[in-house]
Amino acid sequence: MKRRDFLGATSALAAMGLAPATLLAESTKMANRKKFPQPIAPKMAGDVKEFKLFIDIMQHEFAPGMKLHMLAFNNQVPGPEIRVNQGDKVRVIFKNKTELNHTIHWHGLHVPWRMDGVPYVTQMPVMPGQEFVYEFVAEPYGTHFYHCHWGTLLHMQSGMFGSVIIENPDDPIKKEFDYQREYTLIYSAHDTNFMRNELNGMLERMKERMYLMKTNRFDPERFAVFDSKQELLDAIKRGYNPPYTLKRRAPSELPQPNWFTVNGKAYPSTPNLYIKEGETIRVRLINAGTEEHYLHLHGHDFWQVCDDGLPVPQPWQRNTLRLSPGKTLDIIIEGKNRGLWTFHDHDTRRVTNNGLYPGGNLLVLAYEDLPDAERAVTAMSGMEMPMQKGKMDMLPKVALDE
Repeated sequence: MKRRDFLGATSALAAMGLAPATLLAESTKMANRKKFPQPIAPKMAGDVKEFKLFIDIMQHEFAPGMKLHMLAFNNQVPGPEIRVNQGDKVRVIFKNKTELNHTIHWHGLHVPWRMDGVPYVTQMPVMPGQEFVYEFVAEPYGTHFYHCHWGTLLHMQSGMFGSVIIENPDDPIKKEFDYQREYTLIYSAHDTNFMRNELNGMLERMKERMYLMKTNRFDPERFAVFDSKQELLDAIKRGYNPPYTLKRRAPSELPQPNWFTVNGKAYPSTPNLYIKEGETIRVRLINAGTEEHYLHLHGHDFWQVCDDGLPVPQPWQRNTLRLSPGKTLDIIIEGKNRGLWTFHDHDTRRVTNNGLYPGGNLLVLAYEDLPDAERAVTAMSGMEMPMQKGKMDMLPKVALDE
């Protein structure tokens, strides 16, 4: 290539870098910030940090053209991020705006047992239109999450989860790695057919139960709720059939996830992780779903620094990480290899949308300071570099079918 041709090409690339459609454009990075759990600001009530959460049904988009109804905290999937300091007094006022029962379980937090959110064990379920107030001291330090513990098989995959970050000003991870930015990624798995059918069925059953309660015809046998095991045994002697003796669903009818999301989104709508050369970032990983994920980052090793919120005694250098259901893991990524890198599940069944690859939990680790010239599509032998309306063709592309 002649010098004047090279200069002309690099000028075109520089102009292309300002185009809104590019991965590194400021508009793209601004929009990307909304793809992470949004913190909810507390109201101070004396020395207590007070948060308000409500649950309602809303239409949510997994990926362009794919929408379905989900259960959403404060009309967000995932729910708002609760971020407090270790030792803070916390109050969460939970309002149920749906026609279903719900609770909130504080996964990994050391709350009083009456605040643990297990229906019929620590509290009665929060019924339609009702409120429940959760109060606890924020312990322990680290990455945790909250989720519904009623109808868990349906409600969690339907969006009822959110992150809880308990910070410490004397952060041991910050001391060791001095990270400049952090991100929260919440993984989930969804069987959309199961979600539709079960949500409709649960709403119908709840209508019947609410009617029976309003007409003072509450029947423990119909509700399948007994005050003791002996009461259950006595009912069986009278001819009562527990619901598990009747065919309601077969094992094959249990959820078989066909969509896999990160922060409620599937590729190509998944969030990007941005980094700069020489920068260090912290990524908080939460598995609020039912599937195991084997997370692999191209071009880098990373440091596993926390397990279920707890700092590990010795940071562990990894390249692929197993994230099991209910687990939280924190990793540190160091910006040592400039480029655009894939961060994905190495069980590629989880990198699909409705069975089609690529999709699911496919993300990009993007270096913000990557020169545009390095993102140009290389011309094939004997072919000129493709151009569109005078703009240089760039990577990455959005591929929906391979």
